[in-house]
Order: sequence, then C-alpha cells, then structure tokens
Amino acid sequence: MKIASLDIGLKRIGVALSLDGKSVIPQNAILRKNRNQAAREVSEFLKAWEIDTLVVGLPIGGSSEEEMKRRFTHFISLLSFEGSVHFQDESGSSEEAKDRMTGVTKQKRDGRIDSIAAQIILERWLGCL
Repeated sequence: MKIASLDIGLKRIGVALSLDGKSVIPQNAILRKNRNQAAREVSEFLKAWEIDTLVVGLPIGGSSEEEMKRRFTHFISLLSFEGSVHFQDESGSSEEAKDRMTGVTKQKRDGRIDSIAAQIILERWLGCL
C-alpha cells in the first residue's frame, strides 16, 4: 500500500510519502499559488507515485474544526484521486516539525517544515510514533 499525507496551508502544502506502511519520507512541498494549481500538482504527485491512500492533517478541536474540514474536503474534491481519504489530527505537528529541524538547517520558507509536519501526520496515522 502506498500512502501519502498532506499538511494543507494557505501558501504551501507539505507532502510526505510511505511506500511500505512503515517508514515515512518528507517530499518537496507544493507552493500554492491558487487552489486549482495546487490541486493539479497534488493530483500529479499522487498519480506519479500510484498512491492508494491519502491522509490529510486536520486541526481537531476548537471552533474552526468544522470550517477547516469543509475547506479541506472541498480541496480534496478538486483532486483527480480515486483512493481512500482519511483525516488525522495535526495538532502541534508544525511545532514538532520545527523542533525536528532545530540545528539541522536554517529554517527557510521553502516548505521543508510543512513536509516534515506532513511526515509527522502520517507517522501518527500509521502509529509509528
């Protein structure tokens, strides 16, 4: 089973990949210019890797949970993807990603932290942590 995860943001979409259901590897983030361009690039990624399952990070709890789920569900509806979609609590994943990056490289706004957040989301879904 090939699984991908997304950490959807307004400027970047973090992406991670698991080809064996055990190890998770962050990929290059997708820079988001607009919704349709981002959906097209995510669809191309999912097709290129022959992804079966998509895990999407969603902030659970709080007043914005339903609105965020509605927005993410709409974005997913724009994808050319036939596999199964699952939501996973992303709470704290960006902060944890920043902690993982401390001392490794200077933190740039190139999407590395977003993709490490996607890695954390997928690790949680797989139960790897």
